[in-house]
Amino acid sequence: MDSNASEVALDLFPYLKVYKDGTLERIAGVEVVPPGLDPETNVLSKDIVIIPETGVSARIYGPNLASKDQKLPFVVYFHGGAFCVASPAFPNYHTSLNKLVAEANIIALSVDYRLVPEHPLPTAYKDSWASLQWIASHKEEDGNLEAWIKDYVDLDQVFLVGDSSGANIAHHLALRIKESDLGRNLKILGIGMIHPYFWGTNPIGSEDTDRFRKELVDKWWLYVCPSDKGCDDPLINPFVDGSPDLAGLACDRILIIVAEKDILKDRGRFYYDKLVKSGWKGKAEIMETEGEDHVFHIFNPDCAKAKSLIKHLASFLNQGKAPVE
Repeated sequence: MDSNASEVALDLFPYLKVYKDGTLERIAGVEVVPPGLDPETNVLSKDIVIIPETGVSARIYGPNLASKDQKLPFVVYFHGGAFCVASPAFPNYHTSLNKLVAEANIIALSVDYRLVPEHPLPTAYKDSWASLQWIASHKEEDGNLEAWIKDYVDLDQVFLVGDSSGANIAHHLALRIKESDLGRNLKILGIGMIHPYFWGTNPIGSEDTDRFRKELVDKWWLYVCPSDKGCDDPLINPFVDGSPDLAGLACDRILIIVAEKDILKDRGRFYYDKLVKSGWKGKAEIMETEGEDHVFHIFNPDCAKAKSLIKHLASFLNQGKAPVE
């Protein structure tokens, strides 16, 4: 065997390995489960192609007994995985979406955006933006329409929700939509950001003392976005010079959820502090889970704190369309 075929050139723990011959081996997020009726939650799901030009698909979820007489809030979900692993079909994400849909009584669309390195950034952002354009097309009833959205969704109650890199995507979409043509057709009521993946070159908070994990996160970002700006690229650091002002976020409500043991928690807290001081006119809320680490609710969905997180998020999604006071 060629020694280059088995020699690791880059170990991006815990996500993937790149070998010297260029072969890529994903370690995490590779398992998949089919859609269908989940007997535990009585939530039904199916896979659909939403952007035929690129082949981008999504998994859509809804209560099995949804009625056309009651239009439901709509969550557009962006999964985590550092932009390089996982999918809506990953068993942990599939389970989490089933639980959220059952708890909140909503319709949810989990977007299968394309991954690095096969599709370099900003492809994930472009795919996610295209998914919002596709959703907005249902208001005009034009094009490739999905019956579940037409029949069961209240398109005046659209939320963006994501964990980790998915929360990062939700942030950037909400900034972009405000001044766009899309923003005139599709209103985003709120954003749920779970353990958001923001970063920066200069350490803050616990990043100063947890050098091992600081170096890991540096390495992840420099792999998925090898730009000359490094960890201060505006895609990952929303507070560097030239980044859009948070006052431009196009939504009425934002819920930020952080975890006490997560290396990213200080970035989430910092984001919240900057948001409430930014002049943004909406209502911001932050929730911290004690004693837990990054995306614990995805990997341990039946623990009491994961159930509490989902309940809190469901409550956020069920506030209705009343104006923010």
